[in-house]
Amino acid sequence: MKFIYLLFFSFIVTVAISQKYTVEKGSASFFSHATVEDIAAKNEKIAGLFNSSTGDVAFSIPNKEFQFAKSLMKEHFNEKYMQTEKFPKSTFQGKVTGFDLNSNEVQQAKAKGKLTIHGQTKDVEVLGTIEKQGDRLIFKAKFIAKLEDYKISIPQLLWQNIAEQVEVTVDLVFMPQ
Repeated sequence: MKFIYLLFFSFIVTVAISQKYTVEKGSASFFSHATVEDIAAKNEKIAGLFNSSTGDVAFSIPNKEFQFAKSLMKEHFNEKYMQTEKFPKSTFQGKVTGFDLNSNEVQQAKAKGKLTIHGQTKDVEVLGTIEKQGDRLIFKAKFIAKLEDYKISIPQLLWQNIAEQVEVTVDLVFMPQ
């Protein structure tokens, strides 16, 4: 009987320690400051997974779901720059390190992995925060992406309208599976 209790306790501890999470809600946004105009867009259709025992994290963003203040900006984004018919999603796959799952404080963490945008994959290292709120994990990060790194070209006529780099913000709320 003691063996059964020990086995059950081990199972509970293993499940608690190696819990897997999925994105309950989240957003990815970007901001481009250029001479002529600023461009901002937000996407709240993110899917993702996080394994707390390994630190593995992956998420996917459907590019067509970015919302802009002007419909023409969205059209240009989808057709001219991101070519969303050819490259329908952007993804990140990597590991998160530097956090303690038992802490309820906002913690600095680092995500290191492969970011794919516009069909181009780059190794990235992004600093951010993780906060545990009840059984939820809140991930937040902000970083700069250079358009040339992802082979997103700016037509010569529009160089004053679009910045060569954009500020990307990612906010994710993970729930246990």
